[in-house]
Amino acid sequence: MDLKSYKKQALLKQKEHKKFLDELKKKPPKNLDYAVQETHEEVFERIDCLQCANCCKTTGPLYTEKDIERIAKHLRMKAADFEAKFLRVDEDNDKVLQNLPCFFLNEDNTCSIYDVRPKACREYPHTDRKKIYQINSLMIKNTVICPAAYEFVERIMKNLAK
Repeated sequence: MDLKSYKKQALLKQKEHKKFLDELKKKPPKNLDYAVQETHEEVFERIDCLQCANCCKTTGPLYTEKDIERIAKHLRMKAADFEAKFLRVDEDNDKVLQNLPCFFLNEDNTCSIYDVRPKACREYPHTDRKKIYQINSLMIKNTVICPAAYEFVERIMKNLAK
């Protein structure tokens, strides 16, 4: 998987993708949620996140209080100790990782806390979401980070043009 080429393509196509997603927002087709789910499944039949893990290497998820409690319990730590060791508060006042790549990313691109990972990680890259047009700006950002998000936008454009 050539991440540089995906990123380059995503940057070149950003305006086209944004225009498409903005039009979806203005006038979503009746079958949009179905098309999104179908396209998501098509993309993930071809793309294996374990071959990439670029999201874990380059972007940190937002940690909710529930995430912190669940992960700290799993690691047999106090929530406050978990926060002190792994998290910081960013400019938006969100709790995020202190450092990247993610501390929990293993060398083989697996996650050492996969079963209790943050909600943001479980939902990433958000390509199976209902009312997808509600996260247009996030989707555009994700296409530059995640080959699956890029492929998703490319395919949904084709699938909805049919």
